Amino acid sequence: MEQERDVEAVIGDCAVYETGLRSSTRLPMQQAAQAARRTDGFVWIGLQNPTAEDVLKVAQEFRLPPLAVEDAIKARQRPKLEIYEDEHVWFMVLRPVRYVDREEIVEVEEIALFVGEHFLVSVRHGDNDVLTRVRRELDAGKLEASQRGPIAVLHRVADLIVDEYALVAAAIEDDIAEIEQQVFGEREADHTERIYKLKREVLEFRRAVLPLGEPVLKLMSGAGALAGIDKGARKYFRDVHDHIMRVTDEIERQDSLLSDVLQANVARLSVTQNDVAMRQNEDMRKISAWAAIGLAPTAIAGVYGMNFEHMPELGWKYGYLYALALIASISVGLWALFKRNDWL
Repeated sequence: MEQERDVEAVIGDCAVYETGLRSSTRLPMQQAAQAARRTDGFVWIGLQNPTAEDVLKVAQEFRLPPLAVEDAIKARQRPKLEIYEDEHVWFMVLRPVRYVDREEIVEVEEIALFVGEHFLVSVRHGDNDVLTRVRRELDAGKLEASQRGPIAVLHRVADLIVDEYALVAAAIEDDIAEIEQQVFGEREADHTERIYKLKREVLEFRRAVLPLGEPVLKLMSGAGALAGIDKGARKYFRDVHDHIMRVTDEIERQDSLLSDVLQANVARLSVTQNDVAMRQNEDMRKISAWAAIGLAPTAIAGVYGMNFEHMPELGWKYGYLYALALIASISVGLWALFKRNDWL
C-alpha cells in the first residue's frame, strides 16, 4: 500500500477520454490500465518528477518496453522517437526550454511520452506546464483533431514546445542585439565573459531543438510502423517540422553572430590596449627627454661642486657665467632636438 500511495502522489492526473472528450473523473493507477484495455478511446496518465520505482510500477501495469522505461527514468535524453512494434508502443522524448532573461540562462527540461493505441503515459522531469496546458485544452474539448486520441495529444505537446522554442530564440536575439550595442558603444569595456556565456546557452538550446527535427519528420511522413497515422494528422506534424527548421536556422544564425561579436570585442580590446600602450610609450619618452635635459645641468653642477683646490677654470673671472651659459645652451639644444623628434 505504501508503494501505491507514493505512485499516486506523483500522478498529476489520470482519466479516460472518449472521442476526444473526458469521460471519467480521476482514476487510480490500477484502474487506468484496465480502462485502457476496455475503452475505444484512450487513457492518459501523467507522472510528475517520478522516482524510478514510480515509473517501473506504471510500466508494469501498461506493459511498457523496458529499454524505453530505462530512458524515461534516467532523463537527460536527446529528443527522439523510438518505435516498438512488438509492444505497439511509440516512445518519444521532447525537451521543453525556458529562457531566464535576468540570468541569461536557457533552462532545459524533459518530457517522455509512451503512446499506445488506447493509452498515453507522460513522464515529466522539471517544472514546465506544457502537459498541464494540453490536458486543460483536452478537458475543455478545445484540442484540435481530438478524435485522433493519443496522436492529437502528442501533436499538441510538440506544437507547444516548439512555440516555446520560438519565444526563447526571440529573447536570445534581444540579448544579442544589446551585446552588439555595448561592444560597439563602450570601447574600453570587456564583454567577453557575457558573450561566451550566451554562446554556451545557445549551444545548450541547439541541443534541445536540432535532434527533434528527425522524429517529427517521421511523424510527418508516416513511414514504416507509423503508417497508421492518417493524412489529416500528418499535416499538423508538417507544420511543427517547419517551425523546428525555422528555429534551427535562427539558432545557427545566432551562434554565428555571437562568434562575430566575440571577435569584434576582442579586436576592439586589442585596439584599446594598443592605444594604452602607445600613450604609455609617449609618456615614457617625455619622461626620458626631460630626464636627459636635466642631466646636463646636474652633471656640470656636480663637477664644479666638488671644491677641489686645483680645479681648472676656478680662477676665471667669468667662469660662473660661462657655466650657466653652457647649462642653458645644452638644455635648450636638447629640448629643441626632442621637440623636433616629437618626444616633447
